[in-house]
Amino acid sequence: MKLDHIDRKILDLLTINGRISYVDIGKELNLSRVAIRERVHQLTEAGVIESFTVVINSEKVGKKVSGFFEVDCEPASLVEVAQTLADNPSVASCYQMTGPSTLHMHVLVDDFAGLEKFINEELYALDGITRVESHILLRRFKSRTGMKL
Repeated sequence: MKLDHIDRKILDLLTINGRISYVDIGKELNLSRVAIRERVHQLTEAGVIESFTVVINSEKVGKKVSGFFEVDCEPASLVEVAQTLADNPSVASCYQMTGPSTLHMHVLVDDFAGLEKFINEELYALDGITRVESHILLRRFKSRTGMKL
């Protein structure tokens, strides 16, 4: 799907506020609510918009420790390790990366005891992992979902 300037503006507005009404988007773009609804529907059907979701502040719900992991795996184990980690409720995101580390993960846990338990019982217990490097988040300067066009 080729995006025009109206589609891009709709996406920008939805990225800022996913709950903005079609009426309010229409006012911003001088289009009707029906025209906006149709464009959002087309963007969704084309897969440009993958989903509408809520962003939860992890600290406010008790997940006070945020860790980033670089995990090297044996090539034959990569997919199985990645799928197992992706299914773990403590894993917020898991990506296969280029470079020295095979997988990059973001993990959210309640406290350092939870982090230690995750590392020892969930991560190190997996066959095929050859190296793990961790980084603990001290302060967040910017975080967002989606992307700016």
